[in-house]
Amino acid sequence: MMVQHRSGIPNYTDTYNYWANPKESSEENLALILDQPATFKPGKGYEYSNTNYLLLSELIQKVTGESEFHYFKKEILDPLGLKNTFASVKDVNLDDVMSGFYVGHDTDLKTDDQGMVATAQDVGKFLRALNDGIVFKGGEREIYASIYVFNHTGLVPGYRTIAKYDEDMDAVIVQFTNTTNFKGYNWNISEVIYNRIVKLVRRGQNE
Repeated sequence: MMVQHRSGIPNYTDTYNYWANPKESSEENLALILDQPATFKPGKGYEYSNTNYLLLSELIQKVTGESEFHYFKKEILDPLGLKNTFASVKDVNLDDVMSGFYVGHDTDLKTDDQGMVATAQDVGKFLRALNDGIVFKGGEREIYASIYVFNHTGLVPGYRTIAKYDEDMDAVIVQFTNTTNFKGYNWNISEVIYNRIVKLVRRGQNE
């Protein structure tokens, strides 16, 4: 239910003004939705919820006795050769991290710990592996395909990402944007820019 976002558990990042003061621990994040009613009965609806991922991470730690990132590294990152994907911005040289900004604020957000970080190259390698199917075991591909598309878009304060595999070109194109505005950001603008990049790459292949 949690993997498929059919649990009905409320999304802690949707709580009022969450991104103005993000919490630093799982306990604090869970406390935000602890007394909230379920969005729907388990299995009776669908709604994306970061709380599902948080609880799954907690389960991985309890079952394996290791951190969720150590598990991901052993099961996914190392087999795919993703050497530039890290658990946190604290694990990398900040000079190597792209600055991130929020409209109306002068602070560089690259020091904020917002989860895993990776190079565009590693994101591209993962997307290709996702589409080739080599990242899956057993019937995992069918489960994944029933829930998600085989690309990635993401948004946190200071950063926005679009990464997609283009089957016609047999290429993965990754776009990182380092300025966001939750009150006025427009995915359509990012998509327009991304689509123009795809056209340029396609034109370059055909010349």
